[in-house]
Amino acid sequence: QVRLVESGGGLVQPGGSLRLACAASGGIFQINTRAWYRQAPGKERELVATITSGGNTNYTDSVKGQFTITRDNTRSATVYLQMNSLKPEDTAAYYCNHHQRIGGVDYDYWGQGTQVTVSS
Repeated sequence: QVRLVESGGGLVQPGGSLRLACAASGGIFQINTRAWYRQAPGKERELVATITSGGNTNYTDSVKGQFTITRDNTRSATVYLQMNSLKPEDTAAYYCNHHQRIGGVDYDYWGQGTQVTVSS
């Protein structure tokens, strides 16, 4: 079992920045992928960014050049999402995901979510 705890959400004005953090604990397998998803009211949850344990990153087109995902592979295995030049359309609940595959079985774990609101 992997436990994820997110932090860093809040209210920010358009053009501002926020940094989200997701700390992991528990049965973390060395090879894994961490991701940030978001879900706006009335919309489906969408993948925002991923980072592998090797440091490879991917972003959805709408946040390329605006968001940066990084990770700290210490015991806390924290993943960060630096969000710059925020727009009202970035308003959503942001969720951290941890994916690992052990013995051919996929395991996915989710954080509780953190709200990001971009408004003047």
